[in-house]
Amino acid sequence: MSTVLLIARTPHVIEQVTSATSGQVQVIAGEQMQNAALIASAIAGPPLPGLLMVESGSDEQEALSIAGWAVERFGAPVVLVTPDPHRAGLAAMRAGVRDMITPDSTVDEYRDVIARNRWAAQSPSIDERRGRVITVASPKGGVGKTTVTTNLAVGLSQLAPESVVLVDLDIHFGDVASALNLLPEYALPDAARAAGGDPLAVKPYLTRHETGLWVVAGSDSPAAADEVTATGVTDLLRSLVQSFSYVVVDTAPGLSEHTLAALDLTDILVLVTGLDVPGVRGLRKEIDTLAQLSLPLEARHIVLNFADAARGLTTADVESTIQAPVDHVLPSSKMVPISVNQGIPLLQSRTKDPVTRQLQQLVERISGQQENKIRRGFFGTRGRKESA
Repeated sequence: MSTVLLIARTPHVIEQVTSATSGQVQVIAGEQMQNAALIASAIAGPPLPGLLMVESGSDEQEALSIAGWAVERFGAPVVLVTPDPHRAGLAAMRAGVRDMITPDSTVDEYRDVIARNRWAAQSPSIDERRGRVITVASPKGGVGKTTVTTNLAVGLSQLAPESVVLVDLDIHFGDVASALNLLPEYALPDAARAAGGDPLAVKPYLTRHETGLWVVAGSDSPAAADEVTATGVTDLLRSLVQSFSYVVVDTAPGLSEHTLAALDLTDILVLVTGLDVPGVRGLRKEIDTLAQLSLPLEARHIVLNFADAARGLTTADVESTIQAPVDHVLPSSKMVPISVNQGIPLLQSRTKDPVTRQLQQLVERISGQQENKIRRGFFGTRGRKESA
């Protein structure tokens, strides 16, 4: 049976819902209600709640902001617990609330409203509810793409623990496990074979990192890696987006069939290049190719790595060549090779240097399409003060 997620202030409401669900309820109450990241993680899963119930209390707008975000982001069924359903009716309808109930309703009434609105026990389809796929790509190797990817995944995991999975899609030469100092028992071929639209079948083949990040590691066996097809990649990503808020994909250089399969499901694309003429020209070709494919991306971020005035190129030169703005500039730093050799991403060790700050800004910009919207909608000025 799918769990009910209840966000409530009143002990009586918590007791009624707990009784009506026979304890199959996750409760966010008290000071936890001020934690936007916690609420977002609970709504996004895993596991995915079958129903969201939100008590309005004295701040109805805050409750409707939560409801509206859950409906818009996941199509989640929402029941509003309000003392005045008639007054809340129009605003609740606009927020996408499916049903309403008063706080003093009986246990049987709570049970009825939950039964009417809860999702079925089976997982919803990918079209009903899915996490975001973030693909990191580059036209050539040696540009620090995996360093950017692992730091991005770790940074997102710090915002949404247990809700981020990193997939090493560099079929033959993936080194995500090394970059995270992991010794995985299973790898990409195992996870791809297990995938078939059922997220529960994939979970045993993931490796958990100490930051709460989940990882599909690359294969050490070229023969096993050859068995991973583009269709297998599609099935794997479709399974993962049903259970995770973010699916971060590290790809091989160029546009292989596996990378193209990932791009078909990608919401946010991160393109990485180094500050050298071959890399920049390659990026221009890749951007042109992707434009021809007309991918329906939610956002695109261009990262310029190893920026150094001594290299003879400037950010303006890069932007002129690729005919697009550079979103993030990562300066050369002695901290990066130390981090790579230790297998500890900079955002995990929280070093204070320009590269770490830029990587953090990349995380904030990408997560901002979700988390910052939640903070503004949920808490208004209070949320902004808390995040400062």
